[in-house]
Amino acid sequence: MKIIRSIGVLLNKVFAPIKQNASFFFFMFLVGIIVSYEELPKDNPSAEVYQNLWLELFLDLYVICLFLMIFPKRIRRWIAGVFYVVAYTTTIIDLFCWDKFQSTLNPSMLLLAAETDKREASEFFNSYITGDLIYSGIGLILLIILLHIFVSIWSVFRRKFPDRITSKLDKVNTVFQKIQPAFGCCTLVLLTWAVISSAHNKKEMADMFSRKTIGSVEHKLTSPNTAQFYLPVYRLAFSIFANKLASQQINRLIEARDQVRVDSCSFKSPNIVLIIGESMGRHHSQLYGYFMKTTPRQVKRERSGLLVPFSDVVSPWNLTSFVFKNIFSLHVTGQEGEWCDYPLFPQLFRKAGYHVSFITNQFLPQAKEAVYDFSGGFFLNHPELSKSMFDTRNDELHQFDEGLLDDYDKKLSHENKEHNLIIFHLIGQHVSYKLRYPSNRHHFKANDYSEKRADLIKKQRFMLAHYDNAVLYNDSIVDQIIKRFEHKDAIVIYMPDHGEECYEGNRGFICRNHSAEIDYDLAHYEFEVPFWIYCSPKYVARHPKTFQQIKKAKDKRFMTDALPHLLLNLAGIGVKDYHAEYDILSPDYDEMRPRILKNKTNYDDLVKEHRQKTMKKP
Repeated sequence: MKIIRSIGVLLNKVFAPIKQNASFFFFMFLVGIIVSYEELPKDNPSAEVYQNLWLELFLDLYVICLFLMIFPKRIRRWIAGVFYVVAYTTTIIDLFCWDKFQSTLNPSMLLLAAETDKREASEFFNSYITGDLIYSGIGLILLIILLHIFVSIWSVFRRKFPDRITSKLDKVNTVFQKIQPAFGCCTLVLLTWAVISSAHNKKEMADMFSRKTIGSVEHKLTSPNTAQFYLPVYRLAFSIFANKLASQQINRLIEARDQVRVDSCSFKSPNIVLIIGESMGRHHSQLYGYFMKTTPRQVKRERSGLLVPFSDVVSPWNLTSFVFKNIFSLHVTGQEGEWCDYPLFPQLFRKAGYHVSFITNQFLPQAKEAVYDFSGGFFLNHPELSKSMFDTRNDELHQFDEGLLDDYDKKLSHENKEHNLIIFHLIGQHVSYKLRYPSNRHHFKANDYSEKRADLIKKQRFMLAHYDNAVLYNDSIVDQIIKRFEHKDAIVIYMPDHGEECYEGNRGFICRNHSAEIDYDLAHYEFEVPFWIYCSPKYVARHPKTFQQIKKAKDKRFMTDALPHLLLNLAGIGVKDYHAEYDILSPDYDEMRPRILKNKTNYDDLVKEHRQKTMKKP
């Protein structure tokens, strides 16, 4: 009997944190569940909440209740009040972001809020704070807050109840006291279950907040089992943390900018056009031997002799943001320091006297951007750095890349000067593929792959058709860009950020595999990219030496992290950070420089090993 009583006492103690903070536990649990379900995409019936939501939320709130137990009741109420304010406020903000921008709290939103002035804030509130919010999830949270206030002042109302009602309430309380050990037992079971099921996510969250650079954070986010910031307050904490890390690199970029000096500039190429594509694998380009006619316009221009495709080019990363850091900074893989310790090539072009335009369909500073876009575009969108790099920028994103052509024709082309660097950044073949081309440009169909990709089921062939249609549409956009410069003294360079997989070989998946170790197949499909240079007839006539250098270099090994050094050569810009050994057009180019993928795997070693294995096969 004594043992049973001891167990009962123990179970009562287990339940005590919840009992003594019952109001806090109930309402915070209710709010956590509601916000998770309210933020499910309405257009995706298969979308699900975080699978461990109920148990992990139980664990988190139990720990907070346990923490509150440390303090006397009088102080505990004030501390709980602070938690209420934080929880309700972040929840309302999170739901507002979801309702207006279809995105939860993220670093981009926090960054934009920090940079908003009074006028912009006023315009924002006038535009977005409207009466219809009351019918959204925000209205539901406000209703819960009212109910919570009523419960909080319950004791005042209770004194006014008739004795017979209070008597019945006391009886209910007596019964509850008797069965309290049962609640303690349930609490113990749930707590044990929650600890076990939540251990991985808590470990991942701790690991995330221990990261030292924004790049490390971003890379961690791409892993399939990364931390789930399932509550608004967690997303807020992560956003603050990410912005803090990003600001460190911003400071170093500003320092590098302030130290840069242009020694000379010959303006060798009056018009340099750089087209940065998205998710374009070399193996889906007709120009590189693909079995579908996905790039007929590029093929036609190659046959004219003016477009020179390079045969052996790889990207240093298979993640957009990392690639952008690599191709904008004069730092190359293997060099001392980090990318943010070196100047950005548009800064050098501007300082040399070029007019620099940036026309992007991805990296505009807007609230709806995802966390990866934040990490990829944060330095491009930083007001001070953006001003140092670009004379003109577009200010609108488009569903399709042809919108960038309108931006250029109607606005930016009129700003061009005698010497111009124009950067087009496309949405290209970014997932989802079927959204990357207009419906009237649906050329390839699933049945077109019945013979050549008989290994795929019909659903997969539909996806493959979508991807190839996006490639074909991209071909038309790239060609339209060339047309705007083909009668000028201009040179056009095309390269995507990285490759892409769409059921390649027997690998069975689309997009990219960020967490995997790099083997030959991964390198082949996700890192090998098309890279070509087009020279207008006028450019060929006026710069025959450069054109011959381009044709001579087309089969040399190259990695796109060295792109800035090629661009500086084409412009004739002399700076101390230019290195001829990284410039593929220079006679001093080091073709044997190790091409290290993701800072860990030598691409050329993988190719060598693959060839050896292939030769051994009977």
